Amino acid sequence: MQPRKGLSALVGFVLAIAIGGSAWAQQTIKIAYTDPLSGPFAQVGDANLKQMQYIIDYINAKGGALGKKFELVPFDNKSQPSDALIALKSATDQNMPFIMQCSGSNIAAALIEAVNKHNDRNPDNRIIYLNCGAVATELTNEQCSFWHFRFDLHVGMKAEVMVRALPKDVTKVYLINQDYLFGQSVQRDVKAFLAKVRPDVQVVGDELIPLGKIKDFSPYITKIKASGAQALLTGNWGPDMNLLIKAGVDAGADLRYYTFYAHLAGGPTAIGAGGDNRVLAVMSFGENVAPEIGNAEAEAFTKGFRDKHKFDFSAAGFRTIFEYLQAAVNKAGAVDATKIAYALEGLSIKDFLGYDTTMRKDDHQIITEYFVGTFKKGVKYDAEGTGLGWATSATILAKDIDQPNSCKMKRPKM
Repeated sequence: MQPRKGLSALVGFVLAIAIGGSAWAQQTIKIAYTDPLSGPFAQVGDANLKQMQYIIDYINAKGGALGKKFELVPFDNKSQPSDALIALKSATDQNMPFIMQCSGSNIAAALIEAVNKHNDRNPDNRIIYLNCGAVATELTNEQCSFWHFRFDLHVGMKAEVMVRALPKDVTKVYLINQDYLFGQSVQRDVKAFLAKVRPDVQVVGDELIPLGKIKDFSPYITKIKASGAQALLTGNWGPDMNLLIKAGVDAGADLRYYTFYAHLAGGPTAIGAGGDNRVLAVMSFGENVAPEIGNAEAEAFTKGFRDKHKFDFSAAGFRTIFEYLQAAVNKAGAVDATKIAYALEGLSIKDFLGYDTTMRKDDHQIITEYFVGTFKKGVKYDAEGTGLGWATSATILAKDIDQPNSCKMKRPKM
């Protein structure tokens, strides 16, 4: 009898450890984050990671969700879809309920397909893809998925904002974009909105460049100057954007630059003083928005990041993501991907600037305010110590930014 008692005690001890280990594993809500953390676009991924961690610390200090804290688990995808899929496999192997990715619509397309397949095959281990910046229009139209939620405006929305920001005296423009899904989407949608909104504008040049391969943009600037273009319109990001505008400024090109991403980390430094009042960015946030609208809480929050880091806080949209997650997890009442996805659908919150936002149920595309910032002197907060910063030249509310979608959403059973 003694051996049996000993065995029972041992089994009980092992079970206690297992149960305790399981409980311990559930103490945080893990979010896999995959973006380039090495290679030519590492600055973008690293900046995203630092801003997300700052936001998560804030959300956790406010109670997290269901009494649990959020935990960010980074994976370097080296700007390669194959590495992002390895990160997804690691996340699902660890039963993480979320994977987040921002940079690269080609990577986003691969993740959507892989998440769909995984969730179909593993109904007890589903995962939600949180898209924080892969914005090809197709991703919430033809390729829309119940498991994919996009927390940034898509290219079509940004293109409309960009085109409407063109002054009347600009009648000749040059387009340069990166040659992959996102850049092709920018090329298509900008031209479509030029034809619709500004038929008086002539596209005098239109080029697609290999992603992350060009080190010297001076030959492109020479062609742009020769074309007679008054403005350069580009969706380029990372070094493809920074080096392009730097080459134009260094060459003294008489151009205005209309961008999606000049405000992100490294952009202001690359542009420098020569970009004064000549560079515009279609953006979700700039550090001068809060003081311009008199929002002291938002200004204090962004200043807290500025005090800790050597680059500026640009990711108000990331805070919106985690506030949506906090609300959806609490609404779902469980860390269950299916319940949380249903809770996210149609959810509306005020973001930390006080504007109304909605996660549209039809296609899982966020509808939120957006801004056009002009890089100039005389603002309260300069960017990256350049002496210039982003002054808000236009604010577009959510109700004015909405566009129809072609999504045919297929929803799983609860």
